[in-house]
Amino acid sequence: MADAGAGNNRVERTVTAESAMERPRLGLSPRGARWLNATGWTLVSLFALAWTWSIAYARSAAERGVLVASPSARLAASLTGRDPTATAYLTDAALEALASALRGRSGKLTVQTVLPGDTLRADSVPPGARIVYQSKGETEVQPESRPTTPGVRRVAVAVGNALKPVANLNLITMQPFSAKRGGRIGQYLIGSWPSERGARGPSRAPAERYANPRGFIEVTRENQHTPVSEHFRLSDFLTKGQANVWPKYLVLEMRLVDKLELVISDLKRAGVNVERVTVFSGFRTPSYNVGGGNTGGRADLSRHMYGDAADLYIDNDGNATMDDLDRDGRIDTRDVRVILEAVDRVERANPELIGGAGVYPACCGHGPFIHIDTRGYRARW
Repeated sequence: MADAGAGNNRVERTVTAESAMERPRLGLSPRGARWLNATGWTLVSLFALAWTWSIAYARSAAERGVLVASPSARLAASLTGRDPTATAYLTDAALEALASALRGRSGKLTVQTVLPGDTLRADSVPPGARIVYQSKGETEVQPESRPTTPGVRRVAVAVGNALKPVANLNLITMQPFSAKRGGRIGQYLIGSWPSERGARGPSRAPAERYANPRGFIEVTRENQHTPVSEHFRLSDFLTKGQANVWPKYLVLEMRLVDKLELVISDLKRAGVNVERVTVFSGFRTPSYNVGGGNTGGRADLSRHMYGDAADLYIDNDGNATMDDLDRDGRIDTRDVRVILEAVDRVERANPELIGGAGVYPACCGHGPFIHIDTRGYRARW
């Protein structure tokens, strides 16, 4: 009997031990514990897969020129952010506000210019976000808050470590006016402005419109086709001549580009087809204004030297002359006056863009064209 009791005791102890081993932790049943283990491995696998995809996506985006933060920075932002959803919303809101504030009255500008060390105004950026700039093709380089060297950079909004570009918007940091020495910047001949010789503009003009330019856009072989708006590029406004000298230097006021885009939009609303606009003459260096090309009719205080004037014509068919805008079967100054009427309407609606407009007939190997500027007072000829 004693041996039988001892055997029973051993069986009871064995059963008790096995029960203890099978007893689930944290009050889970054996089935629940197995489910928890399986779920944990699944989550680990998904995390590893997501991490791998993040690295691959960042590399692919860099090849496409898309501005993204490094995978580690993006992951850190997701893990440490107090509210990732709110962060994403804030970034989108900042992008929308920036796009509205920086695209001009026309809504068509794709560039803003600043001097070294300056930045765009951040009035439209919500709290918690900041504007940063990054050179194209450099997705892993720390973005700059105040670029100090000339060049074209993408505009982005940063929230913590998250980075998001503003679509179709660049910042151009210019060379300061002081970079011009002896009438040149490097090998590029520029000349001297009338104000450097003590000349002044008309008394009815805002004084700053006839002062020395703020700075120069450095135009290289690589960036010359950078869009400045929906219809125009940097190369459209370059001074003729010095074809083999690079980099070139350009003065371009964005209020002119904004006005040109408003004129195009007005023409389209009036039923005029506008697909291609050719800038016949944009910025002229003072040196070219005095002695380059056909100097007939050029003013000593030409607005072309100040980067806020353009001679242009509409050339949808690409035959290098004005189109028949009034549809009378002839190409003459009456077609130019169709554009002039749009200029008048734009100036009435946007008095801050008021300026000169002149109608020119066909002459000397070119067709009729219109001159448009933003000199600060109304002038017609």
